[in-house]
Amino acid sequence: MLTTLFRTLKDDTSGATAVEYGLIVSLIVVGVLVSMQLVATETLELWGHVETETLDALGG
Repeated sequence: MLTTLFRTLKDDTSGATAVEYGLIVSLIVVGVLVSMQLVATETLELWGHVETETLDALGG
């Protein structure tokens, strides 16, 4: 009975696909987060430049 259970668990590969999809999704999430961080940095630099130029144009 116990050996039948172990044999069944060893031959069961249905969870492998879910694990693979989980790994793929986690890699996509990491890529999106890194991209968003880079865009956020560029956006902050852009608005800092806009602020500086605006203050210079207003004489401040």
